[in-house]
Amino acid sequence: MVRLGTGIGWRPEIADAVERMTGIDWVEVVAENVCPGHLPDSLARLRERGVTVVPHGVSLGLGGADRPDEARLAALAERAVALGAPLVSEHIAFVRAGGPLTASQRLEAGHLLPVPRTRDALAVLCENVRAAQDALPVPLAVENIAALFSWPGEEMTEGQFLYELVERTGVRLLIDVANLHTNHVNRGEDPVKALAELPVEALAYVHVAGGFERDGVWHDSHAHPVPPAVLDVLAELAARTAPPGVLLERDENFPEPAELERELEQIRTTVRTATAGALDGGRAAAGGAAGVSVSAGAAASAGAAAGVREPAAPAGVGAAAGAGAEVRVPAGTAADVLAPAGTGAAEPARATLAGVPAQAPAPAEDRVLRAEDRVLPAEAGVLPPVAPAPAAARERVALAQTSLLSALVAGTPAPEGFDRVRLAVQGRALAAKRADVVAKVAPELPEILGAAYRKDFLAYAARRPMTDGYRRDALAFAEHLLLAGRPEDAEARGRLTHWWLDRSGPRPLEGRPVARWLRAARFALRRHHARR
Repeated sequence: MVRLGTGIGWRPEIADAVERMTGIDWVEVVAENVCPGHLPDSLARLRERGVTVVPHGVSLGLGGADRPDEARLAALAERAVALGAPLVSEHIAFVRAGGPLTASQRLEAGHLLPVPRTRDALAVLCENVRAAQDALPVPLAVENIAALFSWPGEEMTEGQFLYELVERTGVRLLIDVANLHTNHVNRGEDPVKALAELPVEALAYVHVAGGFERDGVWHDSHAHPVPPAVLDVLAELAARTAPPGVLLERDENFPEPAELERELEQIRTTVRTATAGALDGGRAAAGGAAGVSVSAGAAASAGAAAGVREPAAPAGVGAAAGAGAEVRVPAGTAADVLAPAGTGAAEPARATLAGVPAQAPAPAEDRVLRAEDRVLPAEAGVLPPVAPAPAAARERVALAQTSLLSALVAGTPAPEGFDRVRLAVQGRALAAKRADVVAKVAPELPEILGAAYRKDFLAYAARRPMTDGYRRDALAFAEHLLLAGRPEDAEARGRLTHWWLDRSGPRPLEGRPVARWLRAARFALRRHHARR
């Protein structure tokens, strides 16, 4: 298992600040936002300093009914090689639906949506994950996601679903503790129970992020400070296993660098305290009776004895971690987790590994396993065979996902069994995100349209789902306005026309007057027909 240490999500807005931070062992970059042949100078300098860079994909849609797109897989593999990454990560989610499997229009969510925890969806996900594993040059880790709503008729809990996925594919896990907290608030799922069911030996690293609650719904914004409740879930995880890496995510509304460093130190302290407390409790238990777990109370007492406040259990989920509950003893130590790889930090203390089947007592040396001794089949170069998903299962998943996404982005009725109020909240959130991202990829649009941009875009989005990504969406929006004779201001309309003509082809039209004239003529004909 690769030891990553403590890291932060690299974003262009905070690139300079990240370079100046001390104690940053690694960074994670959104894979789709970097070009292998033109890496940002900041990332290049970090790599030269020995900082590990991990590409994090957001567009594969491994939980979708379709098999992973070969071009997207090749692009992710190319970025892994260019960055010298020890692994790559993606999400357990679907991001598009429709198409040939359902004989319907292709729809893009522009967002990570949850897959149903059913046997059909699991079979499809496992085959898709194996396709990705086969196409990538380094190991793959997959992340649990946050959701505003639940699928009706689910057959497994999140922990059971992830356990089955790991057992069938040998894939690693990226556990987002903020997403576990989000699903606790929004879906009533107990994060302690989910952690108890996870195969912690498959843990690759951990995400930590902030959000906010509004009207009883938790929004995983990545734009707010990490709340105590999320740190509590992190502590619960660290009490079970020493995470190979922990990363702070922040995508917008960036605070001052000092505030980010303070959050990073909170994360280090939380992991160090929880891990050390569990190890001390494990040693005490080993000194008395043989066993592989200690009570949560003992771990908390160990933390208190060290003079560090033990984080409280997440509100509303403490029953599973109350007096007498068991927490797994982590393999490895806090120093092993938090020290940069290759620094020669203290030799990891030995500790009993959680999940070892009960056996007759054995010598202490035979009952322990260090973090770096944990070897998954995938790390040994041996992946278990994965049976292809039945065609009927793919079709059922395709129909269910298309029906849901159509309700969210195209205004069709909500499928039976879903919470219609929650789906309406999700639909509005998708439209708002769509407007925000289009404004980022095409900043000229809000500049040309001014205050009318957002209102006009949301009205457009309500009747026209995205079918081919954000850049194409920006062009379609501009064309929609122009065909309607808008904006009314002649100068603004002229600027928008020039922008659309220059970008609606495979490459910019500047310097190609003949091509520009032909496209203008085509546009005039379309506008003529639109008015008939």
